[in-house]
Order: sequence, then structure tokens, then C-alpha cells
Amino acid sequence: MSEFFSEYGMFFAKTVTIVAAILLVIGAAAAAMKGEKKRKRFRLEVRNLNDHYKSLKDSLNFELLPDDQRKQEKKAKKKEKKQARKKKKKQSGEERRKHIFVLNFRGDILASAVSHLRQEVTTVLMVAQPGDEVVLRLESSGGMVNTYGLAASQLQRIREADIPLTVVVDKVAASGGYMMACVGTRVIAAPFAIIGSIGVITETPNFNRFLKKHDIDYEQITAGKYKRTLTLFGENTEEARRKAVEQIEDIHALFKEYVAENRPQVEIEKVATGEYWFGKRALELNLVDALQTSDDYLVKASEEANIIEVSYKPQDGLRSRLTLGFEHVLNRILSL
Repeated sequence: MSEFFSEYGMFFAKTVTIVAAILLVIGAAAAAMKGEKKRKRFRLEVRNLNDHYKSLKDSLNFELLPDDQRKQEKKAKKKEKKQARKKKKKQSGEERRKHIFVLNFRGDILASAVSHLRQEVTTVLMVAQPGDEVVLRLESSGGMVNTYGLAASQLQRIREADIPLTVVVDKVAASGGYMMACVGTRVIAAPFAIIGSIGVITETPNFNRFLKKHDIDYEQITAGKYKRTLTLFGENTEEARRKAVEQIEDIHALFKEYVAENRPQVEIEKVATGEYWFGKRALELNLVDALQTSDDYLVKASEEANIIEVSYKPQDGLRSRLTLGFEHVLNRILSL
């Protein structure tokens, strides 16, 4: 009998826990829905990289100290922080130090990060002053012409505002990625970063013979001679192929003109073959201006300037918060 009550007690406890967990999630959902309208849908994150680099350096130096010196070092650091805060207040009315604003762009085929980039550029341009600089850490293998064209246009805004723009490529800036990179006042690449691919490509499968084989008709109605050139399901004609090639050639011509305008030192016909080169070869072809990693560039620049990383990130929406809530509750239940 005691065994029965023991098992029943365990069952009852688990049931109460699950019910409480469900009520907790419902309450969290209600609170989230209530606060959804009040919350901003984005946040701007600003990080002082000077402090970050100093923290890394101090942490390692502290670990290298003998045990008997660590207490003294802690006291010295506290005193140093107080003095730094006082110095910062005194310097508020003095001559402003150069600011380097660091942006990051990691591109996919849709250049979807352009939605963040445009906000970051707008924000920086509202506060940047003569003598400041923008550094873009760029990583992209390219993608759609129109979206990468928009991303390059966002960078053009920085140039038009007479703010020096340094583009640093650690891994790859190819095709649409190089369309963005070439806008830079200076383009810096790591020795083995992939640079170039100034070309255009389009490809599509055609299922027309498959449809015919299975007695499937495909109808397509267009208005305008070239509303549709190559098609997935219809029968492609030589005229359609010629028109598609003509369109691709025109896009390539625009791409070459854009690179030539931004980097007149480049022999455009020599590099606009669709090929790519590693950093060292790209330097020889004037596609980049120097070989260096973004880390090395920013650490050295931090000796004379304030390095400010700016990131525009959407706020977590209701769906994200509910998902996290369910995960948390599930973990609690499974850990019982």
C-alpha cells in the first residue's frame, strides 16, 4: 500500500509540474504579446574595440604575473580605472580624437545583410566628422546583381560624404563581393583571401523534353517580345538564347564600368575575365592596395584612434521569445 502512495505521489508531483510549466508558458506568451508593441524592433550595438583589445592584453599579462604580485596589480588597475574616468571627463571639452567606425558585412547569395548595412551606414554618417574613418570587414562570394548593387550603393554614400572608407577582406570578396570592395578608398586583403571574379553567370535547367515524353502540355502567355527569354518548362529557341546572352553581356559591361570608375588603376580588360586571385596576386593586379588582416589593421589603428564597432540587429520577436520559453520549460521538465 505504501508503494502505491509513493508512486501516486510521484505521478501527482510530475502532473503539477507539467501544468505549472504550461501555465508559465501561457503567462510568458501573454506578457510577450502585451510588450511586443512597446518594444523597439531593432537595437544598435556599439562596442569599443580599444577596451576589448586592452582587456585581452591585461588578462594575459595578469596571468603571467607571479602570485604575490597579482594583488598589487589588481589595486593598481582599480586606481588606473578611476584616473581614466576622471581624465575622460576632463577631455570632454578638449580636441576630439579620431574615430574609426567598424562595420561587418557577411554576404549570402541574396546579400540579405544589406538591410542591416544601410542602417549602420545611416547611423555612422549622422555622427562621423572630418578626419574620421569607416572600416568595413567584408566577406562575400557574391550573388544577385540587384541586391549587391544596393549594398555597393550604401558604401558609395560613405565616399560621397568624404569619409575615408577602408575595406578589409580576410577570406573572400568575389563577384558581387568585389563590387562592394572596389568602392573602398583603400582595399586591404589577407595574403590568401580570394579576390576578383569580375564576371556574370546565369544557369537554368529545362524540363521541356521530360514534359513531352510524358504527354504534358505547358502553356505560357507573355506580352512583350522579350518578357521571357529562357524558360524552365517551355521550348527554348535560339532567339531566346541570343537575347539572354545579350542581357548577360550588358550586366557584365556595367560591372566592368563600375569597377573601372572606382579603381582606375586596374587594367579592367585584364581582370574582368571571371577569374579570381589570392591576395598576393590581386595586389600585383591592383585589385587591392595592401596585404594585411583586419585584426592587424585595427589593433595598430587603436594606438591613435577610438575604434568603435557598430552593429544593427533586429530585436528578438515574439516567436523567438516563445521558442526560447518552450525550450527552457522543456529542459526543466526533462531534468526532473
